[in-house]
Parts: sequence; C-alpha cells; structure tokens
Amino acid sequence: MKAYWSLFVARFTLLLQYRAAALAGVGTQLFWGLVKVMVLQAFFTHTTSAQPITFQQAVGYVWLGQAFLMAIVPWGGDRDIQELIRTGAVGYDLLRPTDLYNFWFTRALALRTTPLILRAIPLLGVTIFIFPLLGLDEWSLSFPPSFASFVAFLLSFIGATLLSSALTMLLTVSMMWTISGEGINSILPTLVTIFSGMIVPLPLFPEWSKPFLNALPFSGLIDKPFRLFTGNLQPNVLFNVLLHQAFWIVVIIILGRVLVKYGIKKLVIQGG
Repeated sequence: MKAYWSLFVARFTLLLQYRAAALAGVGTQLFWGLVKVMVLQAFFTHTTSAQPITFQQAVGYVWLGQAFLMAIVPWGGDRDIQELIRTGAVGYDLLRPTDLYNFWFTRALALRTTPLILRAIPLLGVTIFIFPLLGLDEWSLSFPPSFASFVAFLLSFIGATLLSSALTMLLTVSMMWTISGEGINSILPTLVTIFSGMIVPLPLFPEWSKPFLNALPFSGLIDKPFRLFTGNLQPNVLFNVLLHQAFWIVVIIILGRVLVKYGIKKLVIQGG
C-alpha cells in the first residue's frame, strides 16, 4: 500500500501544476453553467405541469455538474499510459513489483481527484458565496437541506470517484486491443455525459426511460450524488445508492482486470 500511496501523491502533485488550464476551465464552466441555468429557468417558467425536480434543485444539479465536470466524467483514459502502450515503453511497468491493474488504477484515481482542488473549489465558492452578493440568488448553489444530506452526498461522491476511476481504466486498457484507442475514448464519454445527467438532469427524462437510466452505472456518477446534495433524494436512500455504485465498481474492475490479464498476453513489444 505504501508504494501505491507514494504513486498517488506523486501523480496528484504533478497534476496540480496545470493551474492556468484549470483557471481557464473554471471560466468556461461558469459560462456554460449560466447558459444551462437560463435554459432551465425558461423551461420552469413556461411549463404547465408539475416536475419531479424543483428549479432550485435543478440549478444546484447544474452547478455541481460544472464543478465536478473533470473529476467525475471519465473523458478519456490515462494518456501517458496509452502512449507507453503505443510505443512499447509499457514494458517498464510490466517489470515493476506491483500489481499492474492496481498501479494504473492508482494513477486514474489521482487523475480524477486533482480537479477537485483546481476547479471544483473555486467554482463552488463563486456559485455559493459570490452569486448571492451579485443579486443572483435564484441562480446560486444552495447548501444541502440538512447535515444528513451533506454526509450522504460525501459518501456517494466517494463511490462516484471510484466508479469514474474504474471507467477510466477501461478506456486506458482499450489501447491494448486497438491501434489508436480513439474510438472507445470518444464513444464512452459521450454516453456518460448523456446518460449520467450531465446535459439534462435525469428526473426530467421521460418516465419510460428512467428505470433503464437508473440501472446504468452512469447514474451513480452524477445523478444520484447530486440529487442527494440538493435534497431531491432523501438521505434514507443512501444505502441503495451505495449498493448500486458498489455493484458497478466491482463489475467494471473485474472486467478491467480480465482485459489487462489477456491484453498482456497478446501485447507485442518490439525489441523484446
């Protein structure tokens, strides 16, 4: 465990260097967040039927999505590892006295958690504290309705981070099976953004689609943790949320380990 912890700290520290890119990302996500909030406001103002989520909860849903955009959504695999596989330098990782999957998973975990400091904290600070000072109370992010809701969100967010890291590993390992790996690295993030609630909150989807969407692993990334934060889901459903996340984490990790095991057997490194 000491080796994995050292790797996590080293990778986390390295990724913290990209502060300028993170600052630009905060500005971009604030802009798109405002656009989405305005669209939702127009929808809630003109709708004539009761909705399964209030406007204030939908606003919180949007800002949480923008704050944790880079942390939770697996936009791609670990580019460094994929380049090592492409060039054959992955042989160095194969010689390390550590479990290869755990080694790469630790890197993925650092990749998913670093944006929490660089992007999430500044954006949450603006939407929670600055927006009310500017008179944008309706567009601001509200605190959870209770301490229990906040604790439920934290626990489910840990599960979402692990789930996202497991999905990131699938994208990383795909390089062992394809020449470029660009196909799956383009398709899966698109599916995640649609079916996780990142574009439109899942409660606003048609009723017939909700059982399917709730069963997919993607709802455990964004929809369920964010609804616990905003109060759209009560804390007493936390066990079901964690059970759903744990099931998919185990399934995806097992799948990832199988792909790594058989990928190593078929991997050809020139010169060795």
